[in-house]
Amino acid sequence: MPPCPPRKPDVEKFYPEFSARFAQLVTGLAGRPVAVVGHARPDGDCIGSQIALARVLQTLGFETVCVNADAVPRRLQFLVTGMRFLRTDELLLDHTDYAAVFVDCADHERAGERLKAQFPAPVACIDHHLSNVGFADCNLVDSGSAATCEILAGLFFDNGLTVDAQTAQGLYTGILTDTGQFRFTSTSRRTFLLAAELMARGAQPTEAGFELYERETTGKLQLLQRFLSSLRMECDGRVCIGTLSGGIFAETGTSAEDTEGLVDYARCIDGVDVGVLIEERADGTVKASLRSRNPIFRLDQIAGKFNGGGHACAAGLNLKQGAHDFRERLVAALARQFAAIEVSGNPAS
Repeated sequence: MPPCPPRKPDVEKFYPEFSARFAQLVTGLAGRPVAVVGHARPDGDCIGSQIALARVLQTLGFETVCVNADAVPRRLQFLVTGMRFLRTDELLLDHTDYAAVFVDCADHERAGERLKAQFPAPVACIDHHLSNVGFADCNLVDSGSAATCEILAGLFFDNGLTVDAQTAQGLYTGILTDTGQFRFTSTSRRTFLLAAELMARGAQPTEAGFELYERETTGKLQLLQRFLSSLRMECDGRVCIGTLSGGIFAETGTSAEDTEGLVDYARCIDGVDVGVLIEERADGTVKASLRSRNPIFRLDQIAGKFNGGGHACAAGLNLKQGAHDFRERLVAALARQFAAIEVSGNPAS
């Protein structure tokens, strides 16, 4: 069935505060090759944003390349046909003088230290993380948006830019993943309007749903089993923490990308306010993901205490030092946050 013809949405501008600035950004990039840089361990919103921005710029005559510290995950490979993705090492061997636009990066370090050094002064950053304080020359950051793909879709439509079927699929996929299939509190009327416009331009929800959620490996199910068996309650049942020990990926034949979505099993237990996934690495470092249904818990602030960041309901961190007592310090930080909210109605700073 051919896609429905695009129709004019019942809003004048999706992003009136950003649309003109985005147009100026594109004009200022004229004549320069563009590297669209995403974060390490890329997810659907990251890859979708990179594909969409790179493809739209290509239609305007730009040479583009997408750059990540890590490979495109298996379940997102369906999006990248015909696109040029480089890993950090490959980019460093390419001596092209790229203008760097960072997407879905809460801070400069999220792309990895070597890409941060390669692009010390990014031309722009387009992002939706609450913890983003602006590290580029032009920062189009809206924490009220459910996904970076939501921002990009709105900017493309506001400026009358061409969004073909592959671009629409990338944008729809990013919105789908970062809204938890349109379930998270960040989902808004604008989110649905943009998703409808993307479908009108060829996005296929059935394909996205199958590729993302119906292609699990046996190893992923084993990883889930191990995670569920590790769940422990803290803070009188308000926090549920699951742990993946070092070496588990080798044991189950999985990789870090297979942890996607595991933390939601901890979060969705009745009575739990905050779900946590802790990954313990063989080198002694720790990665943690935090999820909540209620933004009052300000998980971005909790992650920030460990040099992490993110959103009020979804945040993460990587801890290289002091990992030995991380769990105890995390539980203590969450307990203080709960206490501060109960006393004043506001989270602890």
